[in-house]
Amino acid sequence: MNDVWAKATPESVGLSSTGIAKIDAMLEELIATGELPGASILIARHGKLIHRSILGLKNIATGEPLAEDTIFAIFSMTKPVTAVAMMLLFEEGRWSPDDPIAKHLPEFAEVRMLGGGAPDHAPTMGELMTHTAGLGYGIGLGPHDAVDQAYIDAGVWQAENLAEMSRRVAAAPLAYQPGGAWRYSIAMDVQGAIIERLTGQSLPDFMRSRIFAPLGMADTDFYVPAPKQPRRATLYHMYGVPKLTVLDHPGFARDGVAIPKIPSGGGGLFSTVKDYGRFAQMLLNKGELGGSRILEPDSVAMMIANHLPRPILEREVDAGFQHIRLGFGYGYNGAACDDPALAKADVGKGTYQWDGASGVWFWVDPENDLIFVGMIQRMLQDGMPRLQALTQRMVKEAMA
Repeated sequence: MNDVWAKATPESVGLSSTGIAKIDAMLEELIATGELPGASILIARHGKLIHRSILGLKNIATGEPLAEDTIFAIFSMTKPVTAVAMMLLFEEGRWSPDDPIAKHLPEFAEVRMLGGGAPDHAPTMGELMTHTAGLGYGIGLGPHDAVDQAYIDAGVWQAENLAEMSRRVAAAPLAYQPGGAWRYSIAMDVQGAIIERLTGQSLPDFMRSRIFAPLGMADTDFYVPAPKQPRRATLYHMYGVPKLTVLDHPGFARDGVAIPKIPSGGGGLFSTVKDYGRFAQMLLNKGELGGSRILEPDSVAMMIANHLPRPILEREVDAGFQHIRLGFGYGYNGAACDDPALAKADVGKGTYQWDGASGVWFWVDPENDLIFVGMIQRMLQDGMPRLQALTQRMVKEAMA
């Protein structure tokens, strides 16, 4: 599929070249000081590609630079893709936000609260789509977390497939009453189990046929085929070490040589900046790209709108690089800004965004008709600037 963007200057779409150049200068400084191996970004406005930069190295040891077709592990930027998969099934009438999860995964019929007892109501699909169903994650996000520990004890992530993972999650306790709080969770992986149950296809096969192929996302999948392995960006970290070090953590280091037994709808995809840019542009175009309609406009609007009630937003949750708060809530599988002034956010109303543990980030800004995709390969950048918020401010400053 041909490129979907004509190239244009920033000035032709109301941005300053000087302002945009400051983004590259900021990233180059982080690379020069040893904070990052490299960085790659794409900015498009009014359907035109107005900036593309590829900075630094793909692999420090070999000195190989990043390239336009470098493949990154995108971790939680998988979540919005899973939301699109779910919305495809929503359009087919396969599920409704008010459905109990148990309607589609019967193992959730007998869920119990932490400490025993049934919840006030059965967790719903809408709650599953918004991290408010009461689920944990099982990856040690918080110290001494009883629900997280229950997932670890149950071997949720050691299950043989998504169906077995779902059964283990359902047997673990809920962290809170469904709908009562926002908690980052395994919800999108449970969505993967639902997609497989509803379609009879594997999650990778469904995404390939219904999302990746129609959008021309040729380098996006849950694994990296052998011929493409040399294009994969090396992952680094700086935990307890003074310089960028190759990541060898068994839970996060991913070579992607084979489709995993649990294809993670919450964090399992590999992709390129260009591929994800196509995905983001499709959302900005209200479900269409290059003549291929993936979703209807109403479905995209439903996906990227905030669904959290005010009492949850008032509590504020700082989840990694995302600050859920008044004016900046959560849609389906991604953050949603419905009041930039209230949230003190440097984006337009209706912006939808998320990021990933390896430092990747993106946003779709309908009000300003703009997409931004950024990819790096440093895990959980503790102590670094929050690149999404920083680049959003810089793009806003560059607007004429």
